[in-house]
Amino acid sequence: MSWNLSESLRRTTREYPERTAFRFREQETTYKQLDGMADRFASALMARGIAKGDAVALLVGNTPHFVIAYHGILRAGAVVVPINPIFTPNEIVYILANSEAKAVVSVSPLHPVLTSLKPQLPNLQFVIYTEALESELEFASLLEQDSLTVPSVITKEEDLAVILYTSGTTGHPKGAMLTHRNMASNAEACVQLFELTATDRLITVLPIFHVFCMTVCMNAAIASGACLLLLPKFSPVDVVKTIREDQATLFVGVPTMYNFLLQVPEASEEDLKTLRGCISGGAPMPVVLLHRFEEKFKVKVHEGYGLSEAAPVTAFNPFRGVCKPGSIGIDIPMVKNKVVDEEGREVPRGEVGELVVQGPNVMKGYLGMPEATQLALRDGWLYTGDLARMDEEGYLYIVDRKKDLILVGGFNVYPREVEEVLYQHPAVLEAAVIGVADEEYGEVVKAFVVSNEPTLSEEDLIEYCKIHLAKYKIPRFISFASELPKNSTGKIVRRALRV
Repeated sequence: MSWNLSESLRRTTREYPERTAFRFREQETTYKQLDGMADRFASALMARGIAKGDAVALLVGNTPHFVIAYHGILRAGAVVVPINPIFTPNEIVYILANSEAKAVVSVSPLHPVLTSLKPQLPNLQFVIYTEALESELEFASLLEQDSLTVPSVITKEEDLAVILYTSGTTGHPKGAMLTHRNMASNAEACVQLFELTATDRLITVLPIFHVFCMTVCMNAAIASGACLLLLPKFSPVDVVKTIREDQATLFVGVPTMYNFLLQVPEASEEDLKTLRGCISGGAPMPVVLLHRFEEKFKVKVHEGYGLSEAAPVTAFNPFRGVCKPGSIGIDIPMVKNKVVDEEGREVPRGEVGELVVQGPNVMKGYLGMPEATQLALRDGWLYTGDLARMDEEGYLYIVDRKKDLILVGGFNVYPREVEEVLYQHPAVLEAAVIGVADEEYGEVVKAFVVSNEPTLSEEDLIEYCKIHLAKYKIPRFISFASELPKNSTGKIVRRALRV
């Protein structure tokens, strides 16, 4: 079988042309319509000079624009670079420059930002906006140009499909290069794992630019002919209403979402009766929360694990067989996980070590970062940086995060990135960042700061961070100290701040 995302959509269109590909705000789009729009969008890109291998960025949320543009970009032989639309200008310009993006598809409110960034982006040739703006390219008008020829670009399994930027420990995110084989094989594994068919209807409310939603919802649904129920933002009441009224069969979310759904007072077992299962990932789910959700709604929650570098899924609690609360499950189809020591040797069952992964889903490497690639990919295995243990039955349990990663509502935050912003403030002498437990988001960011300005307040620093960081990376709490704990070499010891 050929692993190719563009072919996946073509195959499904041939088999289920009149089935609904996605539903958005009462409007349904069939696979035949989606396939045609992807063709026209690809033609529009190619007519404007986009060639095979060129990077095209998507600064779009959970709307039809993302689904259409994603497949249009791939059909043109180009590479998708998804970016969170709420990123700050500094974050956006770094990714656009690093990926050498030649075009951008963006939500219209970002027009002033992208206009101001253009002088720093010599490779950027044009921007397509989701709504009509004077003298700018508009998404809908490009799709109306039906005289454009259908592209015939041949893409291979090992051609790049997506570059996903992950938060970087050095202050800059790393671009994980994922091929058609990486992405399409993981989507197919999800189809098998969750037993997806053309009759399934998936709640698609996770950020679609994030690889969890991109693979488990969008790509897996398209590979199986299922329907995406696209929701632009997460509202617990709206999710319950959509599940009930649109007869959803699967809900995919992060633990934070399950917590909010549990708190909807009027929601009942009856509302969720069409669900045949729930899928959780992005962050560890508290066992108490899992049990409470299952008890209230009488639907099974299947927890798993993944990372951007693996497109992303590597382990999951199976839909058929034993489901172990607190575990991230077992190997998914085509993928192998093992737990190793510092020398890369597999440790005995029950012992803690680093989780490493092998399979057709593992990335090609980090864009322009050979040293980081060599650290992550060793002897045919992807080193995840997460500490785990495996029980006698092959079920995995995440024990800790090796690199102090903070998970805020399923989004990754690296302390170093926040610390570097804090250090840029003229009144900050030292800074250290950790994650602290939070009932709603799993974790939130807390900063410890040594300042040379007695009048500097918590509010001052939080306002400063708002200029330079995406919302979920901004410290919720800031604690001032006269000094921070250090080891014998003078390095700040974060673990001492957790005591």
